[in-house]
Amino acid sequence: MSWIDKVPEAARSYLDAKRLDEVECVIADLPGIARGKAVPALKWERQGSFHLPNSIFFQTITGDWGEAAGSEGFTEPDMILRPDLSTATPAPWAEDGTLQVIHDAFDQKGNPIGASPRNVLRRVVDLYKAQGWTPVVAPEMEFYLVARNVDPAKAIEPMLGRTGRPAAARQAYSMTAVDEYGPVIDDIYEYAEVQGFEIDGITQEGGAGQLEINLRHGDPIKLADEVFYFKRLIREAALKHDCFATFMAKPIEGEPGSAMHVHHSILDAKGRNIFTGPQGGETDAFFHFIGGLQEHLPEVICVLAPYVNSFRRYVRDHAAPINLEWGRDNRTTGIRIPLSPPEARRIENRLAGMDCNPYLCIAASLACGYLGLMNEIWPDKRFRGDAYEAEDAIPRGLHAALDLFDEAKEIHDVLGADFARVYSIVKRTEYNEFLQVISPWEREHLLLNV
Repeated sequence: MSWIDKVPEAARSYLDAKRLDEVECVIADLPGIARGKAVPALKWERQGSFHLPNSIFFQTITGDWGEAAGSEGFTEPDMILRPDLSTATPAPWAEDGTLQVIHDAFDQKGNPIGASPRNVLRRVVDLYKAQGWTPVVAPEMEFYLVARNVDPAKAIEPMLGRTGRPAAARQAYSMTAVDEYGPVIDDIYEYAEVQGFEIDGITQEGGAGQLEINLRHGDPIKLADEVFYFKRLIREAALKHDCFATFMAKPIEGEPGSAMHVHHSILDAKGRNIFTGPQGGETDAFFHFIGGLQEHLPEVICVLAPYVNSFRRYVRDHAAPINLEWGRDNRTTGIRIPLSPPEARRIENRLAGMDCNPYLCIAASLACGYLGLMNEIWPDKRFRGDAYEAEDAIPRGLHAALDLFDEAKEIHDVLGADFARVYSIVKRTEYNEFLQVISPWEREHLLLNV
């Protein structure tokens, strides 16, 4: 089992204590759902690659398919999935010894599958590397712990805490609120430690049962892998305590939405932050990155906010930006410059919802900054004060967002034309599926009044 020498230390420690029974060969689809195969350990050791049909990237969140196969027709040819052993990590909730390994997707000629989210992110990172730059990101994950909900017609409710009372809203940063669901958090920490993930902190957010987990900054692909893994980890920890973890952008009416803020910095070939000059001041590159975000973020909102529910998060004065202003230490702006020493200067994109695919979200955000750097785009003047008083600057619905995305040829060149084509088709299919559903609001207000 020489491959064990190539996996991370956490996976090796796990295998020292447990006999390996199964390997889960996984890959993220467009929504970020883990697709793949569970393979017996002995077969895993003999087999270097696996197959899945390319149609997994044409599937909507409901399980339907978009007509995105292209000129060859919907024949579902097999892709070649190759393991990235650096992603091997335990599944600590499994009874038997189980490893998860993320795979990369290639066609039968060895070319990367353009619609694969991990390949999209790698494509963008490679564009930075071609310029001698190394992008660095740090994601923040917000989510809700809620009561078990098995009836889609029933509203989502906060989970019951250890006191037997529902989790309280408007208790941001309260340690008492965090203690209410301490057992779930304890298991999140334990699972993360077993999997070799480092949590930078957990805080209570403003919603009832809403938490935020911050991850250490690092390589974009590695951090996207961790967010992908964390979503499953958190769900498993919640289920162990008879509640659900949800990453919906707006799960509870009247409560704040859940975001995935992404912090960005870029290093040059010598490891220096290109946003900071020799005397500690802000560089042209710093402003160009902001300018790229302002110019191109509207074109990728359908990636950062991928569902109809995503746009319910964008509510004025309700803990989510609806603008493209930039400001210093200002949480009302869509683009925030946090407090930091010059060497750690970074730019925070606050627009993405936690329902996004982490690979695609980070790729899209980096793509906007990349175009700003390459085209030397200057941002608007820094915003001072409450940016909720500024004009709305993002599309307010998925259909409008997709129209902007379809016209964004420079973005397509960065993310990949095949991805852009497939993504638009799948998302429009989902939107059409949504339009067939009659909501409670319509029944309440239209049934007898129109």
